[in-house]
Amino acid sequence: MQERFGAAVACAFAVFLFAASAAVHASSMLRVGNQVLSAGDSEERAIDLLGKPSSRSGGRSGSHGHAARNRSAAGGSEQQLHFRHDGHYITVTVIDGRVSEIEDRTR
Repeated sequence: MQERFGAAVACAFAVFLFAASAAVHASSMLRVGNQVLSAGDSEERAIDLLGKPSSRSGGRSGSHGHAARNRSAAGGSEQQLHFRHDGHYITVTVIDGRVSEIEDRTR
């Protein structure tokens, strides 16, 4: 009986680890090679580091950060730049030409 319980716990833990590894990671910085993209950097720097965006979208729907919501509510122009880079899907939220948030997802 205890062996079954132990196996069930181990299986549940493995499923949890797999789910956590595929999660979206929102941050204010992203390492790109030996350089770093940070909140406050320009939109041009994001494009220099990550290449041409695969798409762009406007509005607040992709914004999750508290600071991003406050700045957007204050009337700043906001858009999301979507990149595919080294097996990752990266969304960079830009407000008034400056990076405010970076979301990194693995494929």
